[in-house]
Amino acid sequence: MALFHKKPAAPAYDPETQEPAVRKSICTGEMTVGLIDKKTGRFQDLMRVEDQAELEAFCRRIGAEKIKTIY
Repeated sequence: MALFHKKPAAPAYDPETQEPAVRKSICTGEMTVGLIDKKTGRFQDLMRVEDQAELEAFCRRIGAEKIKTIY
């Protein structure tokens, strides 16, 4: 139980240079959302999400309509 649970700030997302993505584990199903640098292909972890509702909230917060899935 978190006593001082703060909503994370929206990440600095630039649609020109970055692409939102969710990385899913095949074994455990754990999901991590982040941004992929379009130039280098590097994935930057931002936060772990528990379910589809949290994933949709992340998309709304950064203003993304669709998100890429990486396994």
